[in-house]
Amino acid sequence: MAGEIVYVNVDEGIKRVVNNARLYVTLLNKFKADANMTSLEDHLGAEDFEKAQAVAHTLKGIAANLSLIELFEKVRDLESQIKAKSVLPGALNTVKAVYDETIKKIDEVITKHG
Repeated sequence: MAGEIVYVNVDEGIKRVVNNARLYVTLLNKFKADANMTSLEDHLGAEDFEKAQAVAHTLKGIAANLSLIELFEKVRDLESQIKAKSVLPGALNTVKAVYDETIKKIDEVITKHG
């Protein structure tokens, strides 16, 4: 469907872990407990672009590996802005909103597959 927001591509995520749904759920739970989003907010708030970029890069990679599609795309965009030291107003808020929605979707996946 065109224009549909995909927060968690479960089928792709499970394929990435050799069709091991239990492992995928374990990795999603680890992601939920991860502090990268808070760290990203802290570093951006302190205008520490070097550390913010490193955390954004890590968060982007995790999102890609877990098939958290929308979060990957938004963090990728934010990472580019951080690299340029020119973060657009509202860019972090957009990532935070997508992160929060992704966590909700992860909870649904965990309930269904966990």
